[in-house]
Amino acid sequence: MITLYHCDAARSFRPLWMLEEMGLPYELKMLPFPPRVFAKDYLGINPLGTIPFLIDGETRMTESSGICHYLGTKYGPTPLMVGLEDPAYGTFLNWMYFSDATLTFPQTLVLRYTQLEPEERRNPQVATDYAKWFLGRLRAVEAATANAETLCAGRFTAADIVIGYALRLASNIGLAKDFGPNVAAYWARLQQRDGYKRAVAAEQKAGEEQNVAPRARA
Repeated sequence: MITLYHCDAARSFRPLWMLEEMGLPYELKMLPFPPRVFAKDYLGINPLGTIPFLIDGETRMTESSGICHYLGTKYGPTPLMVGLEDPAYGTFLNWMYFSDATLTFPQTLVLRYTQLEPEERRNPQVATDYAKWFLGRLRAVEAATANAETLCAGRFTAADIVIGYALRLASNIGLAKDFGPNVAAYWARLQQRDGYKRAVAAEQKAGEEQNVAPRARA
C-alpha cells in the first residue's frame, strides 16, 4: 500500500491528484501545517519535516513532481506520462521540473512573508517582489495554453497536474486575480476534472476523519 503524508493544499496535493487520476490504492495521512512545528513526531519519519513524504515499499520520496513521475512510470503505462519516443518528451520533462523550481518556489516566499512568519517578521516588499517573479514566469503557461487545452502531447498529462497545483497555490494565496486569460481558462478546465475533484474530496474527508483542520486561505 502506498502511503502519502499530506497537508491541506500543500505540494503533496500533486501526488494525491496523480494517485486519483491513476486510480491507485493509497493511504492518506494528514498533518497540520507546517508539520515540523505542529507535528514534531513526523521528524522521526521524514527528518526534513517537509511535505510530501511518500512510502512505497522500500521507496521513500519527498519531491512532489518527482513522486508524480515515479508513480506514472512504476505503475503505468498511463497516458499521463510522455514516453521517450514522443516528440513532446522534452517539453513534458521541462514542465515537470519547471513546476516546482520555477513556479512554486517564489510562491512559498509570498506565503511565508504574508502568512507564516510572526507579524513582526512579515515583509510586504519581499512578498510583492516574489509575486511579480511568479507572475513573470507564469507567462510561459499563458503562451503554452493560448491555442491548446493542455500543456503538451495533445492530452492531459502529469505535467498538467504539477503545473495545476502551482495554480491552485496561487489561487489560495491571492494571486489568481493576476492570471492572464489563457491561464485563467486553463485553471478553470483543470478544476473540472473528475480526478481533481476526487483529490480535493479525499483531502477534505481525510482531514475531517483525522481531525486536522484545513489551513486558512488568503
